[in-house]
Amino acid sequence: MPLAALRPLWTDHPPWPSAVPTPTPMSAPEPRKFVIQGTTRDGKAFRPSDWAERLAGAMSSFRPEGSATGMASFIGYSPLCVPRVVGGVRSIIVDETLRSIEPMAWDFVMNFARDNNLVVIEPEVPPSERAASVT
Repeated sequence: MPLAALRPLWTDHPPWPSAVPTPTPMSAPEPRKFVIQGTTRDGKAFRPSDWAERLAGAMSSFRPEGSATGMASFIGYSPLCVPRVVGGVRSIIVDETLRSIEPMAWDFVMNFARDNNLVVIEPEVPPSERAASVT
């Protein structure tokens, strides 16, 4: 029998299952968002009344990679530090991503809240993430 007529045995065999399962890509945990309220720990409204817009304006240049760029990118707040009214209280929502982009900007915002005795609401960490961060 000529060699060309011989077929290898594996041509008719279905593919073998992988002995090692392919790893599923793990997604990074969602960055936490902190709310800095315009209320002091004493319960008084923080003044001036446009403090949130001023602070967010100062942080507007700190943007994540891939954000809008170009001539009009300076018009608007950074998605990492935006003024909002939360529960009827003027507030700032600060994304934890700011810490990795520019640690000094993160410190500035958090020290502003501390120095002015503002209420900072930290997001609750799920128990599954809490256990993982301890190890």
